[in-house]
Amino acid sequence: MGHGWEGVVLKLMRGRDFQFTVVGSERVTECYHRVHFRDGGMLAQSGVHPTMWVRVWFDNAGKPHQRAYTLVDPDPEAGTFSLEFALHDGPASDWARAAAPGDTVDATLQGTGFTAPVPPPRRIVAIGDPASLPAINSLLDALPDVPATIFFETADEGEGDARDAGEGADVAGLPLRLDPGRHELRAVPRRDGGRHLVSEVKAALPALVGDPTTAYVWIACDTVTTRTLASYIRKELALPKTRVNALGYWRPAA
Repeated sequence: MGHGWEGVVLKLMRGRDFQFTVVGSERVTECYHRVHFRDGGMLAQSGVHPTMWVRVWFDNAGKPHQRAYTLVDPDPEAGTFSLEFALHDGPASDWARAAAPGDTVDATLQGTGFTAPVPPPRRIVAIGDPASLPAINSLLDALPDVPATIFFETADEGEGDARDAGEGADVAGLPLRLDPGRHELRAVPRRDGGRHLVSEVKAALPALVGDPTTAYVWIACDTVTTRTLASYIRKELALPKTRVNALGYWRPAA
């Protein structure tokens, strides 16, 4: 399967193509699935950094369909890693449900990166949802001694907006890697297209941030929520750009 115009653009942007091979899979919850891979030589070439992600290509009725996924437990020496899929109706989830040992999938490495905050933060504030759960875990693993508050948006079953994060997801059973001594989880149901999460975060964030020069806020929600919160944090709370990492992980249905 070719990668269409998106693949051409990624090539021009020096994207590197690899083929991953499935070695196993496991259902984490009814709405969350993990697939294990051999990396096709990628990790030996690229190395590993926190929140590292790849663009994975799926077939969508004969057309290429790519989505970005964060690597889970990458092991450069063994050449293995896993990907976690929040399940819903769509080509990526359909592929993950059916994935069996020996199956292959194409991927492109382009655009990923991570710069650790300097000086180290006194507290991490991470804001995400099931789509960004693997990246949240990777961030917490990268800064294990730093206290963290995690605002985790769970899907509102009554809302019905299609998204890569999946419908009906709940915190219960999801593989959040929390240290009860250092990490505080604040689960927030998705309401009003993400506006409820924005309201909850704005109410709590000033007290959590403290000194803007030692704070660190990481955001990976839907694109609208991410932009809204990033703008508020930079303009109203005066955090420098180097203390805010914001990336929209998915787009709400129109």
